[in-house]
Amino acid sequence: MPGYRDVLTQVLEQLLENACLHPEHNAAPVATPSSAQVREAIYRRGLGQWQRYARELEPLRRALAEQENPAADVDASTARDFCAREHEGAVCNMKIEWDVAITMDDGAVVRADIFRPAADGQYPVVLAYGPYAKGLNFAEGYADPWNIMLKSHPEVAANSSNRYQAWEVVDPERWVPDGYICIRIDARGWGRSPGYIEPWSPREARDMHACIEWAGTQTWSNGKVGLLGISYYAINQWHAAGLQPPHLAAMIPWEGFADFYRDFAYHGGIGCDMKDVWYRRTTTTVQHGLGIRALKNRNTGELVAGPDTLSDADLAKNRSDFPCEINAHPLDDAFHRERSAHWDKVTVPFLSAGNWGGSSLHLRGNVEGFMRAASKQKWLEIHGREHWTEFYTNYGIALQKRFFDHFLKGVDNGWDKQPPVLLRVRTVDDTFIDRSENEWPIARTQWTKFYLEPGAMALQTQKPPAGNNLSYDPMGDGLTFLTPPLTEEIEITGPVAAKMFVSSKSTDADLFLVLRVFRPDGKEVVFQGSNDPRTPVGIGWLRASHRKLDDRKSLPYRPYHTHDDPWPLEPGKPVELDIEIWPTSIVVPPGYRIGLSVRGRDYVYPDAPPQKVPGLWYEMTGVGPFVHDEPTDRPPEIFGAEVAVHFEEGRQPYVLLPVIPPK
Repeated sequence: MPGYRDVLTQVLEQLLENACLHPEHNAAPVATPSSAQVREAIYRRGLGQWQRYARELEPLRRALAEQENPAADVDASTARDFCAREHEGAVCNMKIEWDVAITMDDGAVVRADIFRPAADGQYPVVLAYGPYAKGLNFAEGYADPWNIMLKSHPEVAANSSNRYQAWEVVDPERWVPDGYICIRIDARGWGRSPGYIEPWSPREARDMHACIEWAGTQTWSNGKVGLLGISYYAINQWHAAGLQPPHLAAMIPWEGFADFYRDFAYHGGIGCDMKDVWYRRTTTTVQHGLGIRALKNRNTGELVAGPDTLSDADLAKNRSDFPCEINAHPLDDAFHRERSAHWDKVTVPFLSAGNWGGSSLHLRGNVEGFMRAASKQKWLEIHGREHWTEFYTNYGIALQKRFFDHFLKGVDNGWDKQPPVLLRVRTVDDTFIDRSENEWPIARTQWTKFYLEPGAMALQTQKPPAGNNLSYDPMGDGLTFLTPPLTEEIEITGPVAAKMFVSSKSTDADLFLVLRVFRPDGKEVVFQGSNDPRTPVGIGWLRASHRKLDDRKSLPYRPYHTHDDPWPLEPGKPVELDIEIWPTSIVVPPGYRIGLSVRGRDYVYPDAPPQKVPGLWYEMTGVGPFVHDEPTDRPPEIFGAEVAVHFEEGRQPYVLLPVIPPK
């Protein structure tokens, strides 16, 4: 691969006449600058003229990007200052409009920041609508995740001043030069947008629909709007797409759940505490009306959650009591369904990007979206690492742009021939093998039952004879079953399900199933998950009283529970449970062992104490902030009672694993 200096020479030879490159050989008359020209201020009016040569300069851009740090001798502050010297919204060859008002059908106003190419024309739009304050700089508002990401992936800060980088949305400096308009909008009640906060409500979906249509009809728009963002900015894509706005041309929900009940509020019918800590944190840091109690936009000097400073009482009046509302709906009813995706209405082309380590929040939604949405053009991609990292890496941005280039610009780049499933298959050393597949689950999957054998506490492919029942304390570490050391490599990639037979000394029981892998020395293999650096291979949950299945939606490898009709247990009487374990991927080498733990509480990584990362509000024990220990949801007199796993004749528990043979 030629270095950037060689590529620069090649580019200059294409663009310039030989006489310009070699003036020593030029015999023609030359003119020297006059004293007036020498003293003239720096000429800025032609800064955008380079775009005429963008195609010729592309090899140079790529070569520079591939250098570890080709511009190390250039002071970063100098680059930032150069951008800052541009004024009246013209920064780094961008036109920027701050706090543009978009009026909703009820008269409310939401505010948008718009970043578009300096050159006049019509361009496709990349839009994000959400709660995290569009004017809050990533490095200021989320300093620790930003620094952690830069340490391992310095590329995310390259080719940008990062002045306009915000949490979980695209960096306009890495998109606008490629002919995109980037719009980020503060959702109603957050940031610079006044109003009443109702997360993921039908009202919010209608607001987003209105914003899409507004963006698609502006003079600078080519009429095609794409949606892109992480988490909240992905979740509401499913909702907006269900309303089918005419100018929505494509979307990339990057790590975004879709089923409000099953993915977020109640895992297997068990309440997840995330709703409380997440809502409390976002509303106390960027709710509209915090005013002087919030940070300032480093580019405009305006308060990111202002301009007015309201009292705590007034702030409370402007938001729903979100956690209490969820707690008031422990079953899957209309409250949850109106905040969930409606798959039959989602018809827009999309790329659903999930994370193997998102096994407690987003991953299930990304996979279900691919499997169930009505869209005829849909793709599934699954990666690893932190929740936010791959969105900003060269890998992620290249993937996003290739998809949008095709659907928003009409570029014939072969995307339509791209296999529908793109996987970064995970290995035990937390590296990845890139592979494409034609379907999900993978067609060549060898669905293999690994039975739980109580005598040796083993996992085995042979059905064992009846054995003694095993009891465990739900507040302890439960029961763990292990395969013998593997004699050959095995890949497990896909959805996982388990069949269990249990009884309780009370009227209910919460089951937490953990799929695990152990090294030859007995140490557990854990991974950098989306929100925790010690995430196990896979996790599943089920409240025993929620065991009722929806036979129309259930699949052998993905049971689907109705969560609408609790069936209490009769103390001591066994019941049959089908438990969904969220999709996973792992290549297990010979000598390693696969394990399944049956527990009554959240997984805790056993080999080290909890980690606390500065800037994060939770301790990392293995499941990040996705814990299930609310006493009102899990009263100890019920869910602390002894549980037994049954192994009688006709009751042989097993876990169904998706074993993938080589292509």
